[in-house]
Amino acid sequence: MTLLNQKVCDIEAAIADIPDGATIMVGGFGSPGTPFALLDALLASGQRDLTLIKNDANEPSIGIGKLIEAGRVTHLITSHLGLNRFAIEAMNNGTLKVSFHPQGLLAEKIRCAGVGHGGFLTDIGQGTEIAEARRSIDVDGVTWGIEAALQADVALVHAERADRYGNLIYRATASNFNPLMAMAADRVIAQTYRIDEPGDLPIDAIHTPCAFVSQVVQVDRASSQQGVRPHDL
Repeated sequence: MTLLNQKVCDIEAAIADIPDGATIMVGGFGSPGTPFALLDALLASGQRDLTLIKNDANEPSIGIGKLIEAGRVTHLITSHLGLNRFAIEAMNNGTLKVSFHPQGLLAEKIRCAGVGHGGFLTDIGQGTEIAEARRSIDVDGVTWGIEAALQADVALVHAERADRYGNLIYRATASNFNPLMAMAADRVIAQTYRIDEPGDLPIDAIHTPCAFVSQVVQVDRASSQQGVRPHDL
């Protein structure tokens, strides 16, 4: 267990303990909220056979796109690949397994893991290819599909501010998947632009409490703004 006052570390040390074959959630919706510096450190660290869970595949040579192009990812769980032609090519030639979930279902699968539920019932996509792998249950004459919760070994998230205990504040659209993923992984590594002392963050502005966060690394904006427009940060 990480002590509250020992969560701040350098980025290489935070990434080094991720094993080959890990399942990793990556925050972000496109570029906003994506932990680019952590992903670059993961690329440099050399882990292989990774399963990544992210809303999208970023763009070519950006974010998780770098890991896909380097052949480090064997399975991607996502909502769409539309902006990354290399990810589409890898899927089509069989070097990358891709599991698609509509964005709302993906978010709910992650949320369920974070709150300790095994899954949820839904009628979304029943009778279509979306539901091909689902089990079903009949309740009062209605057939529901069972969607399992989605958990990970590690979550990589991006925050605007943090404190040394690991409390996190996200900015604007960067909140997207980050708060959900920070609750749904065994270990959470957060990158942030600023680390405050305990008590300095406005308590009513904290989005992710420190109980969910394992390690915090400070990064500069230049290392974490790949493809991000200033007002999206």
